Amino acid sequence: MSEVDVNETDPFMFKYRGVYFQTEYTSPQKIDSIQDFKVKDSDVFLVTFPKTGTIWTQQILSLIFNEGHRNGTETVATNYRVPWIEYNIKNVDYDNRPSPRLFSSHLPYYLVPKDLRNRKGKIIYVARNPKDTAVSFYHFLKVLVKIKEVNEWESFLDHYLSGKVIGGSWFDHVKGWYTHQEDFNILFLTYEEMKKDLRSAVLKISKFVEKELEEREVDTIVEKATFQNMKKDPLANYTHVSTDHLDMGKGSFLRKGTVGDWKNLMTVAQNEKFDTFYHEQMRGIPINFTWDINEEK
Repeated sequence: MSEVDVNETDPFMFKYRGVYFQTEYTSPQKIDSIQDFKVKDSDVFLVTFPKTGTIWTQQILSLIFNEGHRNGTETVATNYRVPWIEYNIKNVDYDNRPSPRLFSSHLPYYLVPKDLRNRKGKIIYVARNPKDTAVSFYHFLKVLVKIKEVNEWESFLDHYLSGKVIGGSWFDHVKGWYTHQEDFNILFLTYEEMKKDLRSAVLKISKFVEKELEEREVDTIVEKATFQNMKKDPLANYTHVSTDHLDMGKGSFLRKGTVGDWKNLMTVAQNEKFDTFYHEQMRGIPINFTWDINEEK
């Protein structure tokens, strides 16, 4: 465990193998144990960097496999329907879940189960433009109870660009997964394309996971997976989580779900600095992110 770096400025975080984790939810031992997790061919893993549409895609996956919640899963919280493989979640029997098993993860490509790197199971990776991710992350930290709050936006932005946030570096995470796609059975999506055309995204995901849907089922999934409906759903918006973990008085787990919100917080100078850093880090990576969508009010 020589790679463990205790964060002296934030006792609620530790760094392990290049990534920051929350002390409350996991440990180096837990992360190491994931390497030997036995993956089934029918397993589906949702992988994201934090604040890039994880809960949204969890909801979509759950709805696809459970046909719009018609089998009673509407009473089960999202984090139990599609649990995190790297977190210690009580009352979740990871090995004996009925197939197809659905899982979530924020892990970089080199920390996921070895079986996945042998193209067992399926991975859906969702990437979001890093500016909106940063803004969403900044507001999210205000809700987390057991994490040191970064009050100043500019200070947080520096932490974010240097990878000193939960999940590590957005740039390393996205580049790592994108450049190692051939090692996995993976569908690579962007948050922005899902926002532009949710129905097409649902159909693309359902085809990838080999789940045939009738038109009425697709309609139900699209309706239930809209941001507005999810924000009102207590099992999807994490309002069911204990106040020991989340302080909803300081914000909401699902805040805006828009594209281009970074324009409301970044200064011109900050945006220029971000653009310079982005182009340096993402040189040679052919991902075309959408930075703004003029949505109808």
